[in-house]
Amino acid sequence: MNAPERKRLGEILIERGKLDAAGLDRALRLQQDSHEKLGVLLVTIGVVAQRDVSEALADQLGLPLVEAASYPELPILEERVSARFLRESRALPLAEDESELALAMADPTDEYTVNAFEMVTGRKVRPQVAIPVELEAALERLYGAGKSALGQILGDVEQRDDLAFDADIQQLKDLASEAPVIRMVSLIITNALDTRASDIHIEPFENRLIVRYRIDGVLHEVESPPRRLSAAVISRIKIMANLDIAERRLPQDGRIRLRVHGKEIDLRVSTVPTMHGESVVMRILDKGGVALDFKRLGFEEETLKKFLDVLLEPHGILLVTGPTGSGKTTTLYTALDRLNQPDVKILTVEDPVEYQMAGINQIQVKPQIDLTFANALRSIVRQDPDVIMIGEIRDLETAQIAVQSALTGHLVLSTVHTNDAASTVNRLLDMGVEDYLLTSTVIGILAQRLVRTLCPACKASYTALPEVVAELGLQKFAPPGDITLYHAKGCKECAQTGFIGRISILEMLPMSDPLRTHIMRHANSAELRIEAIKEGMVTMYEDGMRKALNGVTTFEEVLRVTREN
Repeated sequence: MNAPERKRLGEILIERGKLDAAGLDRALRLQQDSHEKLGVLLVTIGVVAQRDVSEALADQLGLPLVEAASYPELPILEERVSARFLRESRALPLAEDESELALAMADPTDEYTVNAFEMVTGRKVRPQVAIPVELEAALERLYGAGKSALGQILGDVEQRDDLAFDADIQQLKDLASEAPVIRMVSLIITNALDTRASDIHIEPFENRLIVRYRIDGVLHEVESPPRRLSAAVISRIKIMANLDIAERRLPQDGRIRLRVHGKEIDLRVSTVPTMHGESVVMRILDKGGVALDFKRLGFEEETLKKFLDVLLEPHGILLVTGPTGSGKTTTLYTALDRLNQPDVKILTVEDPVEYQMAGINQIQVKPQIDLTFANALRSIVRQDPDVIMIGEIRDLETAQIAVQSALTGHLVLSTVHTNDAASTVNRLLDMGVEDYLLTSTVIGILAQRLVRTLCPACKASYTALPEVVAELGLQKFAPPGDITLYHAKGCKECAQTGFIGRISILEMLPMSDPLRTHIMRHANSAELRIEAIKEGMVTMYEDGMRKALNGVTTFEEVLRVTREN
């Protein structure tokens, strides 16, 4: 009886959703000329990530995949196998016993290497599939000079002393175009993507250049290039973002589009002049990584029902509020995705357009040519939209046009920077919006924050102390008896942080007649909040504590973002 035919690598990748037919066809055509292995080609042309190819190869061959933690602390067979042979064969011994040798291999089908190790050791070789980048890192750690990837790149510019901070423009262009600087910037960006960072901060100080990644909302310092290279590194980023590298006295904004690991990535670049040079922040916008799903964003049934009831109103203003980086834009895009039907015309005015959505007309604000929020809004009302999304209401002029649009039968979605739902009303009144216009147009306000979610692989439960239960008011969220909370431990899955990803905690305030009465007599935000809670509003604090009791996050995270006791 014949053994079942082994699945092809391309088939496995397509089944797993990591590759499409067009990408496979392109790689197969290239393979005819280059005779390279398919997996190598797929990674080279950027349609599949290395890890995905290695996982598919392990599946195809029925072999285990080597985890990064499995590489040995000290070299094995160091006296019998040269480091050069290991590098050339892309193999590394993992463990040995009296009869077998476990061997990590980038290409486990390489029979020559397997036979060579069997001859040298007199043992049966058990191949395992290695992810090439992790294998190379282990080889470098065990047999190299101990330098990191950034350290190796720096070796190429170590002797240079002409990377002066005050270099002239032509010199900066030349230096920013040199291979080591290009590789350095690429490494900073790819490392950020590998660590799930949302922002990259590059900050020059008097004696050093600091690179920090914001991962799950928290900044982490990482290995940085030396201070003398800061002008070259920042100039390289400005060239990639089509910014003026000669202008170092004024803030600039730009955009970089990249394809990394087969994914479209947008980087929103902001530069500002500081005492010691230009500080650069790059916001990473992963077009494929946005979950436009209310449940995944953190909406509980009760809050979601109230939000959708307001969202599906034919006209009025629905506001989403919170500080910068609290997920407001993602919530608005998810709302637009729900409304996006062939019979609904949607127009947006944004600064900047963060994610492009099919079927929605999106306008990018350009203040330098006087295309402001207010000017763009005046024009788009004539475009006969059903739904208008305004990136942010920042001033009275924009607020007035939003109110007029709502009064003339449009549904308007927008954001405002306030701390909670109730204080949004006072913010709009302070801007100068008339109270009677506010009560007749605003139909709902959603406030939100982001909290880090616990790593499912290592989170640990514990029984909360009675004092903690009393202080946090947890009795009302759980049945009588001991209350279980969770804390972050840390493992290799979450890079020892204890957290993976973030989720929203929310409060939804639908406008009601009693609230309108309070607004007309200019009640303060505390009074409005009391009325909203009386009407059944679940506060952000309560929503967060429910998530903490369900093991989604920790109570410390909730306190960190709500600052409530």
